[in-house]
Amino acid sequence: MKRLHFALLFLFFISLINIHCTSEKEVAILRIKSVVYDTEDQHFGSYLVIKPAARIVKGILLLLPGFGQNAEDIFLDTNLHQLAFENDILTIGFAGKMRLTADSLIQEKINAVLQHAAERAYVDKENFFIGGFSAGGTIALRYAELCKQFPERFPLQPKAVFMADAPIDFFHSWKMHQSNIENNFSEIAVREAEWVGKSYRHYYGATPDENPELFAELSPFSMDTKLGTNERFLKDVAVRAYHDVDIAWRLKNRNQTVRHSNFIATSELINRLQLLGNKKAEFVQTFQTGYRRNGERHPHSWSIIDETECMEWLMSLME
Repeated sequence: MKRLHFALLFLFFISLINIHCTSEKEVAILRIKSVVYDTEDQHFGSYLVIKPAARIVKGILLLLPGFGQNAEDIFLDTNLHQLAFENDILTIGFAGKMRLTADSLIQEKINAVLQHAAERAYVDKENFFIGGFSAGGTIALRYAELCKQFPERFPLQPKAVFMADAPIDFFHSWKMHQSNIENNFSEIAVREAEWVGKSYRHYYGATPDENPELFAELSPFSMDTKLGTNERFLKDVAVRAYHDVDIAWRLKNRNQTVRHSNFIATSELINRLQLLGNKKAEFVQTFQTGYRRNGERHPHSWSIIDETECMEWLMSLME
């Protein structure tokens, strides 16, 4: 009887330990730490980080949200950070705020964030991945190009870059924004176009048609090769462009044709990279996969990325 009593007590304590460990694991998986690296910079002086439990971290994944969003929005709209944690990859969330590309300021801030985070973790710096949604994807693409063009200026070199429905051609996008204002078919599209114009003039003092030389430097890509060929720096980098190609949705909800879609430019980007010999450049087409966090159907969403498959792709690129 005493042996039975002892055995039951032993099993009870083991169950308590297992419950405690499971609880700690769940907290660790969901833990997102805010890190301030520059107390004087209220806009870009901090970032979010999720560090996996592994002593030696296999790589770094930098994620960027859309135009005007905060870093916190990333972790509400995608589960990539959870999968990165489970695969021993450090996740960093950083917001470009109202910036639309990796201009000199954003380059400086991302460099500082990456340097700060890498110095505080036992991380394999050879495995650096960067991706983003909408304008965040645009920033990611231009940053990756610049890393390859001027490697001496950047702390890490990207193995891969990916974008979720990013507007990567500023010249084409500007024409589409102007046509949205002129046609005035969609109030949402008109407001977006006006915001973009205000941002261009506020940060750069001009629009793409007013100063094409400046925007040839700012834009990651141009379908008109006379206006820029920045994609040539990515010929050895894994690149993915994700899109929910739902033409009927755009016609019904925005009164816009295919020419207004972001995938027009990215399909051209991927084609040019493949022609350059890049066998790791992919156009990932989905259909009706885009949903906002509130359940609203919208092809311009983080959800168009299949997180599990994307993480498998990133892991396959690691050394």
